[in-house]
Parts: sequence; C-alpha cells; structure tokens
Amino acid sequence: MSTIILAIESSCDDTSAAVCKGAKILANITASQQVHEKWGGVVPELASRAHQQNIVPVVDLAIKTAGISPDEISAVAFTRGPGLIGSLLVGVSFAKAFALAKNIPLIEVNHIQAHILAHFIDQQPSFPFLCLTVSGGHTQIVLVKDFLQMEILGETLDDAAGEAFDKSAKLLGLPYPGGPLVDKLAALGNPLKFPFAEPQIANYDFSFSGVKTSVLYFLQKEVRKNPDFIAQNINDLCASIQYTIVTILLKKLELAALHHGVKEIALAGGVSANSGLRSSFQTLADKHHWQAYVPAFEYCTDNAAMIAITGHYKYLAHQFVGQDTEPIARYPLS
Repeated sequence: MSTIILAIESSCDDTSAAVCKGAKILANITASQQVHEKWGGVVPELASRAHQQNIVPVVDLAIKTAGISPDEISAVAFTRGPGLIGSLLVGVSFAKAFALAKNIPLIEVNHIQAHILAHFIDQQPSFPFLCLTVSGGHTQIVLVKDFLQMEILGETLDDAAGEAFDKSAKLLGLPYPGGPLVDKLAALGNPLKFPFAEPQIANYDFSFSGVKTSVLYFLQKEVRKNPDFIAQNINDLCASIQYTIVTILLKKLELAALHHGVKEIALAGGVSANSGLRSSFQTLADKHHWQAYVPAFEYCTDNAAMIAITGHYKYLAHQFVGQDTEPIARYPLS
C-alpha cells in the first residue's frame, strides 16, 4: 500500500498544502497573500499573520481535494528552511501538532532541495544532472548526484537573480511583484538596446548587485536628460535587463555543464517561470544536444507539491525528525 504524505510549505508569503500517494501528487493547494502589494515587498510580520489565517483552511482543502481521510496520512513533511522565521514557524508548528495528534512521523525538508526535486513530480531526470536554482532569495548551480545527495558548485555572492528582477522593476516604477511584469514587457522590446554590466566573477559563482547598480546609474543619467525616458523605453529596458540577467545565469551553467561532462540540465525556483529564461535555457540545451528539464509552472513558484515529493523520497530513506525540530531561517543545502 502506497504511503500518503501531507506536505506544508510556508517559507515566505504563500501558504501551501499538498498530498501525495507514493510519488503521485493528489492535491496541491496554495493561498497567496495580497497584503504585501501596497508595501512593495513582503513584510515578514504580515506574512506570518496571514499564514496563521490560511494554514487550517488550506490543509483542509488539500485533504478534501485529494479524496482521503486525515486518518490515512502516513507522515507530515514540512519546510524547515530557509525562509522567513515567522512564516516558517507557522508551518512547522502546524506540522508538529498534526503529526503528534495522529502519532505519525515528521519529515523536515530543505526548501531549495525541494525546488530541485520538483522535477520528479512529472519527469525523470537521470543522475547526475545539473540544476540551476533561481529564486528571489537564492541563485545556485547544484550537481544532483541522487535524490538526497547534492553538491553546490556555485552560488550568488550577494543578491539573487530574482531580487535583481524585482529591484530593477521597482527602479522602472513597476508595481510589486515586478519580476513577472518585466518578463511580460520584455517580450515586446529589444534585448540588445541597452547594455548593462555583467560582473566578472570567478568559477561558477554569481553576483547581481552590480547589475542593479548599473541599471540605477543608467536610469538616473537618462532621466536627467529626458524625464520621460523610462515611459518611452519601458519595453526595451525590460528586455535589456532580462537579457543581461539571463545571460549571466546561463553562461555559468554552460561552463559548469561542460566542465563536469553532464548531459542533462534542469531549471528550478520561482524565476524558472520567467519565459525569457525558459526559452534561452532550452536554446542552450539544444546547442549542446543536452536534455533539458523545467517543472510545470505550478511547481516553479513556492508550493507544497515539491515538499511532498521530497518528503516521499525522505520517507523511503527513513529520514524522520522529532518534535523538538525548529525552523531555520538560513538552512544551507548540503
């Protein structure tokens, strides 16, 4: 009989619950928080309060959607970190209480590991493969040797690529969250119109603080000459910014794949929903005749299905934790 796992994700501003039976996702429910839009970014205290309001109805809906009884659940998987400590605390506390009440095991999950294993929800990459993990808080190139064995080859030294998208969008006067809007407008612009700085970082590490600074200084200079410069060039600006960020990401991924002789590459994290990155990622794979993997859109952004599939593999490995487990805001992938 297949194991049924309830999964909880609450690392940032999305409250999500999922149910899987074996490796099959039966339900994946997410409640987003609109309260942060007026502040131009996620407010941690408001996020944790919204999680408290959402967690019970979201879990209830996930269980009903899966068509199971709470008594059939074999274990509870939850995001332990990394993330906002207040948000994580809500999810961890609920998972611990549910597991205690049902006398079933607890499975802690690293949020970044889950983004990578999201590929196995509806695909089957072969080991080893390289995964470019790109989100608002993380940018990494990971050598995936097995389901639970991963090695970071490179990561950002400062800002994440997702932050570079959102901060650049803010400089352009676009509302939060700006990343998706940059992607939408970029499709209408010329990506080579405005060149921006590409930091020269050794090995497979990244840096995006210089990109944001380059965009800031360029806009300040042009707006002094023409106050309407941004409005008149918004599509080309978005396209150029997106092209710069995507180019930085894929140059490093290409170098790492060639050096390690890997023939399969994967893309994960919230920014993997970006159409420009997805398209260029596939073009890179086609160039070298590599197999490329990108999760379905619903599994790119923060969601509990990725926690569930990770929980499935950790359950098979008997990797359980006790009721003394606490959330970790900074939780390195190991």
